[in-house]
Amino acid sequence: MEEQQPNAKAPPSRGIYLLPNLLTTGAMFGGFYAVVAAMQGKFEAAAIAVFIAMILDGLDGRVARMTNTQTEFGAQYDSLADLISFGVAPGLVMYQWALVHLQTSGAAWGKAGWLAAFVYVACAALRLARFNTQIGKVDKRFFVGLPSPAAAAVMVGMVWVFHDLDVMGRNVQIPALILTLAVGLLMVSNISFYSFKDFDLRNRVPFVVVLAVVLVFALTTIDPPKVLFGVFLLYALSGPLFWVWRRWRKFQRRKKGVDA
Repeated sequence: MEEQQPNAKAPPSRGIYLLPNLLTTGAMFGGFYAVVAAMQGKFEAAAIAVFIAMILDGLDGRVARMTNTQTEFGAQYDSLADLISFGVAPGLVMYQWALVHLQTSGAAWGKAGWLAAFVYVACAALRLARFNTQIGKVDKRFFVGLPSPAAAAVMVGMVWVFHDLDVMGRNVQIPALILTLAVGLLMVSNISFYSFKDFDLRNRVPFVVVLAVVLVFALTTIDPPKVLFGVFLLYALSGPLFWVWRRWRKFQRRKKGVDA
């Protein structure tokens, strides 16, 4: 038998781990179902499907780490699933609900509608690609740019809230257009968003924190569309607001230095 060379490469694995990739597939299915539901005019179901995809997307990575089944294949598969669930799906849901009606105002407005949806999808793809290249190079406490799941939650959250209020998408075409572009551009911005990755559930917390969590769960149960949309909208606004606050503090320090 010929002796194996010490520097020979190990043969590639021919199998994949089932559990984390099954969760990733479930998240991708949620995004795909959202597109199908939106094409059929079932916008509430489409929004719920994206939120379910968010839950599954949050679980697959944690399950992989807990079971020590992280692989390069799983990471790449997760990114492709995220593009469908949090890029293509929210963009098409928003287009079918509101942006498609811009064409009633003229051909130019019609093009603006589908171009805005495309800009959102392209920004989601760029955001995911940049995230993959920055792993291990940036502070894990912060995301650079709005995370694509949060962006998707803002998009479909708006659809869900107005649908719950019996407001048709054709009546909020311009706000939907502005929101789509703004959320898309936030994803590819250099604005920092808190990641909550340094939050350890095993540590002790004040009693008021537990009370706040219970209150959030209670409010979500009472009115899921408004609570979920409000929470993720505040998170999307937190980045720009803290960016302005930091710039203002830097300006004040420079002003004091000049006056001294």
